[in-house]
Amino acid sequence: MHRLGDPRGGRIPFSVEFSPPRDADAEARLWRAVRVFERLGPAFVSMTYGAGGSTRDRTVRVTGELAEATTLLPVAHLTAVGHSVDELRAMVGAYADRGITNILALRGDPPGNPLGEWEQHPEGLAHADELVRLVRDLGDFHVGVASFPEGHHRSPDLDHDTRFLVHKLRSGAEYSITQMFFDVEHYLRLRDRVAAFDAEQAAKPIIPEIMPITSLRSARRSLELSGSKLPAALEERLVRAAGDGPDENRAAVREVGIDVATEMCERLISEGAPCLHFITLNFARATSEVLTRLGIEMPATAAQPA
Repeated sequence: MHRLGDPRGGRIPFSVEFSPPRDADAEARLWRAVRVFERLGPAFVSMTYGAGGSTRDRTVRVTGELAEATTLLPVAHLTAVGHSVDELRAMVGAYADRGITNILALRGDPPGNPLGEWEQHPEGLAHADELVRLVRDLGDFHVGVASFPEGHHRSPDLDHDTRFLVHKLRSGAEYSITQMFFDVEHYLRLRDRVAAFDAEQAAKPIIPEIMPITSLRSARRSLELSGSKLPAALEERLVRAAGDGPDENRAAVREVGIDVATEMCERLISEGAPCLHFITLNFARATSEVLTRLGIEMPATAAQPA
């Protein structure tokens, strides 16, 4: 991916993650969020891809509409799980037909149980680095990969995880987007590990992913599926905000979540993060509030990635 923005303008680039909508109401909500972010000028927007290709058609359609009907730059997720090489080639072709040349190449999680045993398609690929090479061989694509500040849950240790990230970058990936985390030290130590392993690859952007928490229940579910963890002090703070009633105090939890996300972003900016990537769950309000607190309110004028 080319330049994500120009920090010299006093404005760190940011980006947002969307998911393909499940029904007409969800699609209307997504497009409301899209129009809000379009005014704020993100460096790019990414569109997730369901496990085993479960949202394949919707992902291609909506990502294509983002490319054709907005000023936003879409980055399409593509996963190897559940697909043959021929199907993956067809997916890349479908993206190219819609003018999409930025792809986030992921091995992907098993359908039904993201933390379950991973099985290679008999005619597919085993690892994300293979998918990176496949996409790059098919045309003039800009390819990113995932990185894991706390280590991938299938990696035996952080050194192994770092070596594999570097291998994906050496295979042709131009940047990585991290899995969500809630302790900035995890992100900083990831950068340190990559730099120690391969200084050349460490020059490529490692983009931190932030999720402003608006519901403790939803956050716990997301963390369970990702294998990431809440720091004990933050979890205690959120539990206190949620209260003891049958329903959590969403307003109090949300206040803590926005505060924490803002504090994380401020630290990440001070530590030289190249971009801030927000999980939006197809809502604009929480991320917009964090951006406002960071002073990111006016449309971007910096160059976007190609």
